[in-house]
Amino acid sequence: MLYGEEHVRRYQETDGAEGHDWNNTTVLLLTTKGRKSGRPFTTPLIYQPFGDAYLVVASKGGDADHPGWYKNLQASPDVEVQVKGDRFKARARTAAPGEKPEMWKVMARTWPDYDEYQKKTDREIPVVVLERAA
Repeated sequence: MLYGEEHVRRYQETDGAEGHDWNNTTVLLLTTKGRKSGRPFTTPLIYQPFGDAYLVVASKGGDADHPGWYKNLQASPDVEVQVKGDRFKARARTAAPGEKPEMWKVMARTWPDYDEYQKKTDREIPVVVLERAA
C-alpha cells in the first residue's frame, strides 16, 4: 500500500494511475507553501468532488493538533492540486459552519473513520474546500 513520499512520487509519475485509487477511496495531491520555510509540501489526501470544488478533511487521525498542511494553507490559501493527470491552482478555505454538516457527510461516506477521529479529539476537525482558481 502506498504511503507518504512514495505515494506522492508514484502518483506524480503516473498521473494518478498509481495512487489515486487507495483503500477503497480516492486520493488527490495537495501542495501547500510551508508557512515557515516557504518551500512546497505535497500531501496525498482522501477527497471527494463537491459541485465544482473538491473536499478534503484536516483530520490527522483525530490528533489534538491540526495537520501541518492545514496550518500551511491557513497562512497561504493559494495551493496546487493534482487529481489524476489534472494539475491546477486552487484556493483553499475552511468550510463555513452552515455548509460543513453536508460536506462532512460526503467525506464520512467515503472514509467512515472520520467520525471516529472526531470522537477522539476536542478539536473541531475542519473540512477544507478546494476551489479551482480562475
